Amino acid sequence: LHARCSQRLQSPRMDLCHVPASREKGWYLALMAPNVKGPNYAWLDPSRLYCHPQGLQDCVADLLQPFQGDAIDMVAGIDAMGFILGAAAAARLRKGFLAIRKAGHLCVQTVAQPYSDYSGRQKVMEVRSDAIAPGLRILLVDQWVETGGTMRAAIELVERLGGVVAAPPVCPTGVAAICMENSEGGKWIQERYKCSHCVPPHLQPRFDQHQ
Repeated sequence: LHARCSQRLQSPRMDLCHVPASREKGWYLALMAPNVKGPNYAWLDPSRLYCHPQGLQDCVADLLQPFQGDAIDMVAGIDAMGFILGAAAAARLRKGFLAIRKAGHLCVQTVAQPYSDYSGRQKVMEVRSDAIAPGLRILLVDQWVETGGTMRAAIELVERLGGVVAAPPVCPTGVAAICMENSEGGKWIQERYKCSHCVPPHLQPRFDQHQ
């Protein structure tokens, strides 16, 4: 089976079948590739992590572990890379998935929220206005929380529609991302909502410093 897998998926640049003997939390972070295109791009690319069968499974499992036994009604993912992890988490939980979109893509009535992303660019995100009933418990998922602007805007959208994003100990749903940096915005979110990420404590300073 491994030989067939390797023949199909392995290339000189990307081995999608290798799994370490000891799969500690975050082992798959090493699959991410560093930025080679300059400051206008994110500093890491998780695409190879998503291509790796076991890496993706373990990443989603680690993100969901803190919410085991919690009452989650729906998973929402943020445009665009949050769609990957969000949809995978929703499938694992057997819950529905809501796409929170960048403005201009939805052909139905929407609620909009302006925000600044990690690069400082001004943007607008929106969600269909009938998707969230009051009291619905939402797990918000994105690929990364750097400055926190994007996730905070998504939280505001959900809460404006009456949805609940974890505010412990009141409700157990919350926010999940591969990494939540200790920026001012990242700390604001972690202080107010139940959060989950995949970076072990000893690696957190390196991620905060983009090393």
